[in-house]
Amino acid sequence: MQKCAFTFYNDQGQLDAGTRFEAVYNPTEYTLTKNVQYAEHPIPGLDSPLLQFVRGQAETVSLDLFFDSSDDGMGRTSTAVTVQTDKFYRLVRISGRWHAPPICLFSWGTGIAGTSLDGDWANQARLRGFHCVVESLRQRFTLFSSEGVPLRATLTVGLKEYKSVQRQLWELNLQSADQTHAYTVRQGETLSDVANSVYGDPNSWRPIAEHNGVTDPLAVAAGSILTIPPLA
Repeated sequence: MQKCAFTFYNDQGQLDAGTRFEAVYNPTEYTLTKNVQYAEHPIPGLDSPLLQFVRGQAETVSLDLFFDSSDDGMGRTSTAVTVQTDKFYRLVRISGRWHAPPICLFSWGTGIAGTSLDGDWANQARLRGFHCVVESLRQRFTLFSSEGVPLRATLTVGLKEYKSVQRQLWELNLQSADQTHAYTVRQGETLSDVANSVYGDPNSWRPIAEHNGVTDPLAVAAGSILTIPPLA
C-alpha cells in the first residue's frame, strides 16, 4: 500500500530522497482550500460594489495523521508514540541550510488533487505531489499507559503551497500586451494580423518587426515563432 509521505528538498532545490517521512497510517481524508482576494469599489447609486481581482492566495491542505505504539505493550515496557511523531516536528523547525522551516513535497500514491493540476481534473495522476511548507502542526494524545506514557496520537497538519516566481509565471502563461511571450505565425498572417491578435491594434506591428529582425511585414513564413515584446 502506498503511504503518504513528506520529502525534503536539498540545497540544489531537488528532492532529497534521504530525508523522507512516511506516515504509519494513511489519512482517511484531506481538505484542499484555495482562495482569491477581490477588492470592493463602491459606486454611488449602484446596488453592489464593483469587484476587482487583487491576487491569488496560496492553496492549503489540512489533514490528520494517526499514530499508535500500543502494540509494543501498555505497561512499563511500552514505547512512547512520540518516537514516531517527534520526527514530524522537523517540518516546522528552522533548517540551517534554509534559515527557515524546510520546503517539502507532500505525496500520496500517484498524486494529490488540487488547483496545480495540468489539464482536466480527470488527469490527477500527472501531479507528483503538493509542494509546500508546513504552516501548523498540532499533536493530540488520546491513549496512555499506566505510567502516563502517551501511546496514541493524532497530528493535525496544515500545509501551505510553495511556488517560486519562475514556476508561477510559467504556469500562468500570461498573454497580455504588457508581457513578453511567444507567438506562432499561422498560414496567411502578416505582422499586422499578429499585432491585432496580441495587442488589439494592427498598426502596432513595428515593435514586433524590430524585435524579431523582420524586414518584410507582409511575408512572414507560417510556423515562424515570434517573440512579442511588451508595448511601452
